[in-house]
Amino acid sequence: MDVSLPHNGWLPRPHQLGLWQYLQSGGKRAMAVWHRRAGKDEVCLHHTAVKMMQRPGNYWHALPEYNQGRKALWSAINAHTGRRRIDEAFPLEMRESTNDTEMFIRFKQALGGSTWQVMGSDRYDATLGSGVAGIVYSEWALANPSAWAYHRPILEENKGWAVFISTPRGHNHCKSMFDYAMRSREWYCELLTARDTGALTEEQLAEAREEMMALYGEDAGRATYEQEYECSWNAAILGSFFASEMAQVRREERITPDCTALEGVPVNRAWDLGVRDDTTIWFFQDGPQIRILDCYSQSGAGVEHYAGIIEAKLKQNNWKNGTDYVPHDAKVREFGTGRTRVETMASMGLKPMLVPASSIADGINAVRRVLPLCVFNPVCEEGINALEQYRREWDDEKKTFRALAVHDWTSHYADAFRYLAMAVAPLEEHARRRAVEQQRKNPLGDGFWRIPPPSEHVHRGIIL
Repeated sequence: MDVSLPHNGWLPRPHQLGLWQYLQSGGKRAMAVWHRRAGKDEVCLHHTAVKMMQRPGNYWHALPEYNQGRKALWSAINAHTGRRRIDEAFPLEMRESTNDTEMFIRFKQALGGSTWQVMGSDRYDATLGSGVAGIVYSEWALANPSAWAYHRPILEENKGWAVFISTPRGHNHCKSMFDYAMRSREWYCELLTARDTGALTEEQLAEAREEMMALYGEDAGRATYEQEYECSWNAAILGSFFASEMAQVRREERITPDCTALEGVPVNRAWDLGVRDDTTIWFFQDGPQIRILDCYSQSGAGVEHYAGIIEAKLKQNNWKNGTDYVPHDAKVREFGTGRTRVETMASMGLKPMLVPASSIADGINAVRRVLPLCVFNPVCEEGINALEQYRREWDDEKKTFRALAVHDWTSHYADAFRYLAMAVAPLEEHARRRAVEQQRKNPLGDGFWRIPPPSEHVHRGIIL
């Protein structure tokens, strides 16, 4: 068989050469934050094909959501050649089988029998027990960061490699990983704007900018252009529900290790209860200022798992046990057990309380009112990232945002925070603000401010 890899004479372009040489020489961890149309997936597809020949094994290419994989990768056509990108990287002559339904390719046994498959970071736990030699995480900024935490031990055991490719989406887990990779000697890390690569002419860039401004409006369009082509971490996330509120949280430095639990004040929990999806919990203390102390999310576990997590956190941090705020549908009896989730939670020592039923729109507005009153501990980073990225769906046909939110990993954190916001609603917003403004006049001189607590005791709180 006279077939060579990379296939069909493909060669990396000058701006792709650094990443290509690092990976081909055996590099294990790489992050490439490149502008749109820089060929991120292209490089990784050809690299994977070569590695499939050099080391028989299983290889994955993960999109943020499984259902994105077909359009973005499996069926994608190279506009310059008119051929499917996967056919350019994985020659038909080398394949034993191609499963279109599962987006799966197997090389011939005589060539090692390696496999390659399109995956979804949203279904990371569906890969349980699967040995893997290499993973590409495409559009990492939009992916569930828990996927890497789940897959990393597997790759470590197999001495496998991982590549993270993306354009920025604000100061989220992608930015945190980029900053870490830039400091680490074990990583290849690179940020390339459209002007760095020269892959697009000034005329093409100007056209892209004008097109986005016409499509999304002047401000949002310019921000999108800066994000996609200038690789700006500070550009607003298109369609984000809480963009301005979360930007204010960061601007006022309300993400701080000084946000710790006040002694004697109950630590409450707000739950988004999932069955097949994730269950997410926010840990917080209520008061004129709302202290967001921690968050936790897991998929496929029962209530007993979360009860154990809560018990461990209460004990470890010496927190006073509070209330578990759950959605209104937690009172529905489950098929098979005949018990409501509230009853199940109560039987395990939890303290469930139903949040009043409300529309999603009302809940989102409640979050917008509550966020200016919140201060976050940095351990909530994943949840903070989710609140920043929780966004509306874009309708390509109508060229407008839908009322509905994108249902991805961010949804569970956002839903749980909606219940948090609805739970603290009885203490009216204006009363909180009045207390905060009054106490800002009485600094203690150590970076803290005195706040009237929701009880007869006086505690110290952070006002930012």
